[in-house]
Amino acid sequence: MIYRNFKDIKLSCLGMGNMRLPLTDPDDAHSDIDYEKAHEIIDYAYEHGVNYFDTAYVYNGGKSEKCLGACMKKHDRDSFYIATKFNIGANPDYKAVFAEQLERLQTDHIDFYLMHCLMDSNIDKYLESGAIEYFQELKKKGQIRYLGFSSHAGVETLKKFADAADWDFAQLQINYYDWLVSSTKEEYRVLEERNIPVMVMEPVRGGRLAELLGGADDILKAAHPEWSTVSWAFRFVQTLPQVKVILSGMSTIDQVRENVKLFEEAAPLSAADTDTVMKAAEVMSRYVAVPCTGCRYCVDDCPVKINIPEFMKLYNKYRIDGPYSLFDGMKIE
Repeated sequence: MIYRNFKDIKLSCLGMGNMRLPLTDPDDAHSDIDYEKAHEIIDYAYEHGVNYFDTAYVYNGGKSEKCLGACMKKHDRDSFYIATKFNIGANPDYKAVFAEQLERLQTDHIDFYLMHCLMDSNIDKYLESGAIEYFQELKKKGQIRYLGFSSHAGVETLKKFADAADWDFAQLQINYYDWLVSSTKEEYRVLEERNIPVMVMEPVRGGRLAELLGGADDILKAAHPEWSTVSWAFRFVQTLPQVKVILSGMSTIDQVRENVKLFEEAAPLSAADTDTVMKAAEVMSRYVAVPCTGCRYCVDDCPVKINIPEFMKLYNKYRIDGPYSLFDGMKIE
């Protein structure tokens, strides 16, 4: 396992994201987490060197924190780090939220605590709520070890929030596709200029960079036939020096096995390889109509519980392969 220095500790470069844990009913986003399968995944990651486990108050309606807490209870508390988050939109009572999270996670402290999902629309709520000051006090008391935030905000909002406190770290959505088509590169530079360590979410863009569109796969395979498509995504993020942890939301044992193997040794991209992956991203950008990551937040808020990510996937497939592609795998009688 690759490890990177973070202040006075070492963090596994691969972090275990707990937003996409297996469910008892895969077709029902509101079903319970399958504890047996989830714990098999988490335990495998832990046993193979992963020491950073990320969750949030809102993941799976709170079930993710409970599942992770139950699994990690059997391990030495000093041998791993838990990251979780306060989402002001879900429950503005930050004192009650933090107390509930300690109970769910079965711990007396949180190692990495984040203001969750900073956006242009909620920055003032976070800054004016008193939450940041409260969590800074908990940090002094030892109930929080490191304080940070995750961001989906624009560059100017990110600058303002980054300068609002003495943050220990921040979490950004970074992958080579977003590096090309969005403001991700500028967002990364904002944190780099302030020397704020970065934890990466969505390095494979919710699985979108596992199977590329429009022949982009062929560009990568021509350069390195022995590399998997997924490995290009992880190698790209490894190239960024400010990055400490790369989160992967693994939902099957095969995924965690593959990812652990990819992080056995450092393998950042060369300058030539970076040019190659940017060419692949440019080709892919012509076909992706809706750059959905499959986070499913929209499903939770949908009043009729439409499986929106699946519809977005079908729409993108229609755009590249035509209408008949939608019948692939369907039984027609």
